[in-house]
Amino acid sequence: MSNHIEINGKKIGHDFPAYIIGEIGINHNGDLDIARRLIAAAHDAGMDAVKFQKRTPLLCVPEEQKNQMRETPWGYITYLDYRYKVEFDKEQYLEIDRYCRELGITWFASVWDVEAVDFMEDLNTCAYKVASASLTDHALLTKIRATGKPVILSTGMSTMEEIRAAVQAIGQENLVILHTTSSYPCPPEELNLRMIPNLRAEFTAPIGYSGHEVGLVPSAVAVAMGACVVERHITLDRALWGSDQAASVEPQGVRTLVKYIRVTEQALGDGIKHVYDSELPSLHKLRRI
Repeated sequence: MSNHIEINGKKIGHDFPAYIIGEIGINHNGDLDIARRLIAAAHDAGMDAVKFQKRTPLLCVPEEQKNQMRETPWGYITYLDYRYKVEFDKEQYLEIDRYCRELGITWFASVWDVEAVDFMEDLNTCAYKVASASLTDHALLTKIRATGKPVILSTGMSTMEEIRAAVQAIGQENLVILHTTSSYPCPPEELNLRMIPNLRAEFTAPIGYSGHEVGLVPSAVAVAMGACVVERHITLDRALWGSDQAASVEPQGVRTLVKYIRVTEQALGDGIKHVYDSELPSLHKLRRI
């Protein structure tokens, strides 16, 4: 059996059905009701997990951007103030945890700084995601690895040398590596899905795919090319305010995405040539010699 990890009792690897993650991220725009509706949409579609993002804005926002002004749904405010508006506090995450348990869907988060790891540890989260932007932050990788929790590592906007260094820093045990291209939305010619088998050939950790494309087909193709995890941003409406909304999938699309992935898995078969019972009538009727 190939290497695999386990998140919340579910095995993830190339010998198991694809693990499908709905990336809520900050598409909730700081609204707990929107977050609940997105969790419900992911659960109803048959996704395995939902994922949020957790930052400590004072640490994560570059100094030169903190006082930059921007138009937001909360008015004309600084970028730092905006980042605080889309962060849930402990009580809100406890409600997210309660609601996910009620529905029976797993949740975890991308953590963007070491204080965010401590915050999530206090909630006893079951796994961690490393965003592509954090791949070169080896201090953060070391902090996450010290928790002993499963880790999912995204590899967008990174060279192979940077990916190798990150994997060496974090270790391949209890790790999943996701191929991705960090543009939102990502044009088809930059998806580069052939990296999935290349990563499988280089690393022993399971390989998955985090998609930012418009449409659903490439995510199913990623499974056909060997991805055992698929992550897609989800939203209630792609026209909502926020930088990730346009590259996200609406609830009806989420249902279709899960269907496409499960049909793809069925269609891949076992690679052994069979004469199926369903073919026998045609064989008897049409074959002459």
